[in-house]
Amino acid sequence: MSNVSTDTQAAPKFNAEAFAMNIARAMESSGQALAAYLKPRQTGEVRDKPPNEFGEVIKTFSVIAEYWLSDKERASSLQMQLGKDYLDLWGAAVRRMAGEADAKPAIAPAPRDKRFQDPEWKSNQFFDFILQLYLLTAKWAQQLVHDADGIDPHTRKKAEFYVQQITNALAPSNFVLTNPEVLRATVETNGDNLVRGMKMLAEDIEAGHGTLKIRQSDSSNLEVGVNMATTPGKVIYQNELMQLIQYSPATESVLRTPLLIVPPWINKFYILDLRPEKSYVNGASIRASRCS
Repeated sequence: MSNVSTDTQAAPKFNAEAFAMNIARAMESSGQALAAYLKPRQTGEVRDKPPNEFGEVIKTFSVIAEYWLSDKERASSLQMQLGKDYLDLWGAAVRRMAGEADAKPAIAPAPRDKRFQDPEWKSNQFFDFILQLYLLTAKWAQQLVHDADGIDPHTRKKAEFYVQQITNALAPSNFVLTNPEVLRATVETNGDNLVRGMKMLAEDIEAGHGTLKIRQSDSSNLEVGVNMATTPGKVIYQNELMQLIQYSPATESVLRTPLLIVPPWINKFYILDLRPEKSYVNGASIRASRCS
């Protein structure tokens, strides 16, 4: 007889007791997140007020809605189009449940859409149906703006932006019960991923003093002047949108006209000034000074 060995590791088994314990821990962390949100409001440190953009969103969508609702025939055709798309989806789903392997979907995501790259979005009938339902609704909402005649270009661009943001926020990939990857990770870890997520949510709200301040890195090992923002300087002007930093001269003589560096809005200023040997700000100021 010969012993046959294999390197294939068995998939982790689902532990109902561990899962229940982790769900309880996740609920506890959600309570901590809620407490971190409410505490500064109870003490008066934070006072909620409607976002400035909220009124603009309503105003913009009102213009689009007025176009479609001002004509009964136009509004009716709009509803019929969405209803037809849903019927096509239902027909495709029924044909697939009946065993038609080559049943074409009513709509498919863009090939480069990373949100739906997991194979189970197509192989699982439930997730496939949810995905197509979302895509059809998002497409219909975008057509509302695109097909509205007589809308000024500025209002149209704002409406397109708002629709894109809202539909992205409502994507099924953003919710636990409609995301196959998250559900699979939840089963594999017995819910430990939910515990970590809720714990980090509570920490982010607490770090933001009652507002969600999403961390993109571990800030505990960052120190201004040591491993971030190492070029000497000071803030000479700031408002709600930006800070203007004047850096100290790196040479004896400098140009009369200062060098203005405007980083991308999506980045913080220190992305250009992390370490002395890799500081774009420090290197640019030295090169500019040498040209004087």
